[in-house]
Amino acid sequence: MTMAHRPVYAARLRELVRRITPRLHAGDRVLDVGCGEGTLGKAIMDAPSCPDGVQVEGLERFARGGEPIPVTAYEGGRMPFEDDAFDVVIVADVLHHEEDPDALLRECGRVARRLVIVKDHQISGVLARPRICLIDWAANAPYGVRCLFRYNTPSAWSETHRRLGFGVADEVRSMCLYPPVVNLLFGRRLQYMAFLAPPRTPAGAAAPQD
Repeated sequence: MTMAHRPVYAARLRELVRRITPRLHAGDRVLDVGCGEGTLGKAIMDAPSCPDGVQVEGLERFARGGEPIPVTAYEGGRMPFEDDAFDVVIVADVLHHEEDPDALLRECGRVARRLVIVKDHQISGVLARPRICLIDWAANAPYGVRCLFRYNTPSAWSETHRRLGFGVADEVRSMCLYPPVVNLLFGRRLQYMAFLAPPRTPAGAAAPQD
């Protein structure tokens, strides 16, 4: 299964880099929450579209060692960083694995000075929930990552941002995240991305448009 997942993950990585790099500024300090092996952070910094001087660090509960970016170990709860420690915080396909996703998103907002980038799933379309459950399990089972199988609807995402005080600079409610056949079944409206201004930052100042 791990071998079959590689081209899917590679396509996902390219699309995330394409979406994220236009939102970064030269010299940004970026935190990738739940960074895994650090491949997203490394791909962002290596991308031709990445602004000069961007530095990506990781935060991970199960740091593996040998990651291509600096990684801080994290046991949950309050992140080991001061307020506004990073310009941008990325939390990609992590929130739906959290027992308390609101608490983690609040922490992302606390340590982000300008922008929080959320990538996750959403229940939207025909048989959306079983399709998300399948792709979630297939992506995580080879690595022993527990799946809670809890996902937001589009309206639940909007309510979450409102409740936690984030400003919505931009949202993406359909993504071509995978190779064509896989994307037909598991991409498009099942995928969600938001560019959020932390509660103390005006939404219009969060990020430039693509």
